[in-house]
Amino acid sequence: MSKKKVVVGVTGASGSVYAKVLFDRLIELHEQVAEVGVVFSTNAREVWKLELGNSDFEKLPFTIYNSHDFMAPFASGSAKYETMIVCPCSMGTMARIASGVSNDLMTRAADVVLKERRELILVPRDTPLSLIHLNNMKTVTEAGGIIAPARTVIDIVIDIVIIVVLDIVILLPPTGPLSSLLSPLFSSISLLLFVGCLLLVVGCWLLVVGCWLLVVGCWLLVV
Repeated sequence: MSKKKVVVGVTGASGSVYAKVLFDRLIELHEQVAEVGVVFSTNAREVWKLELGNSDFEKLPFTIYNSHDFMAPFASGSAKYETMIVCPCSMGTMARIASGVSNDLMTRAADVVLKERRELILVPRDTPLSLIHLNNMKTVTEAGGIIAPARTVIDIVIDIVIIVVLDIVILLPPTGPLSSLLSPLFSSISLLLFVGCLLLVVGCWLLVVGCWLLVVGCWLLVV
């Protein structure tokens, strides 16, 4: 499998933890990734600091470009970045992408990916959605983009969303196929089912004992 060149855009939408988990996964998949270019929107850094309480984005082992650096390689189709992931994606950024407005590096890169018929994946967090939001999603989808919504900040769900996004990009986890990363979830479900069955058996046994005691009590009353 040839290594992929990936662009990651991080907007100021709530949900910086999704970006963090995505970066963590891309670091794990370094053998399958040729290059990762990163661009933060103006507010993305502040939201990261507010939500995660740190500035770990400054320590990323990837090249981070200024949001208005139109000389960045992925601002041109000739650089041949196969995939762009905007995570999390604000509705404002999605609206500009849907309208073809390239007023910064992130929207320009998204425009390039769409016109080159490559992979654009947007991970919006907003809810509820207005008709404008839905129409923008429809426009991006019709243009060839993929909408992969994220709704919660529960750890296991965040992992699943990021795994699904990377599965779309066809980046396999270092330990095996997609199912291997979901195995902890399935193990948890199996444990819950086992405990549930055990409690059911114990409950049935107690019911039998109760019925037996009731019969003995009635017999003693008759006698």
